[in-house]
Amino acid sequence: SIPSSPCGLEYEYHSNIWNGLKEYRHPCAGRNKTRFSNESEAECNSSKITGNKSGNGACAPYRRRELCDYIFHQVNPVHIKNSHDLLGNLLVTAKFEGDSIVKNHPNKTSSDLCTALARSFADIGDIIRGKDLYIGNGDYKEKVSNNLRAIFNKIYENLNDPKLKKHYQKDAPNYYKLREHWWTVNRDQVWKAITCNAPYKAQYYIKSSRDDLTFSNEHCGHYKNGDPLTNLDYVPQFLRWFEEWAED
Repeated sequence: SIPSSPCGLEYEYHSNIWNGLKEYRHPCAGRNKTRFSNESEAECNSSKITGNKSGNGACAPYRRRELCDYIFHQVNPVHIKNSHDLLGNLLVTAKFEGDSIVKNHPNKTSSDLCTALARSFADIGDIIRGKDLYIGNGDYKEKVSNNLRAIFNKIYENLNDPKLKKHYQKDAPNYYKLREHWWTVNRDQVWKAITCNAPYKAQYYIKSSRDDLTFSNEHCGHYKNGDPLTNLDYVPQFLRWFEEWAED
C-alpha cells in the first residue's frame, strides 16, 4: 500500500528501480555521505558544469555533487507509466535527500540546516525542469536528461484535455513548459518530503519583501500547509551556487 504521507515512503517498495539488491534502489546509492566537508572543494571544472568556460562560471557545491538522485539516473522510463509514478519516485528521492542532509549537517538545530534543505529542494526542481547545470561524471547528465525527457513525453501522451495537448504540442522533445507546470503543481509535496526528518528545533530563516526577518515554525516549517516556505527554486541555480560556495 502507498502511504498517505511522503514521510512513510520507503525506497525498497516505492520506487520504480527494478533491482534485486535493495541497496541499489536507494536514492543515495554511490553517493558520498560526507555532504559538508570543509576539505571538499566546489566543482568548477568546465567539463562538469554546463556553460562554465575556463572555470570562471558556476561552481557546484559538494552538497549538489553528492545529491541523492540515483533513482533518476538508474530508472528505466518504461517503468514510469504516468505522472503519479513520477511523483512517487520524486518524493522518495526528496525524502532520502533530506535525510542525508539532516544526518550529515554540522548544525542540525540551526536555520543553516533548513537552508541546506531548501538548496537541495531547488536543485531537485532544476533537475526535473531540465535546468540543472551539473554534468557530473561519465554519462550522468545524458542519462538523467534522456530518462526525464522520455518520462515527460509519456506524461504528454497521457494528457486527456485536447486544449492542454495543443498547448504543449510544440514543447517536444524536451517539454520544458510541461515540466515547469508539473513542478509548480507538485513542489509543495516535494518540500514536505525533503523536510520529513528535519529536527524540531530547526527553523527556516525567512526574509520578507519588506526586508523583515522571521523564522518558520519547527521542523523547517514541515507542518505548515500551503506553498513551500522557500522560493529558491525560482532563483537561477548559478546564483544559488555562488552564494553557497562563498559561504563555504
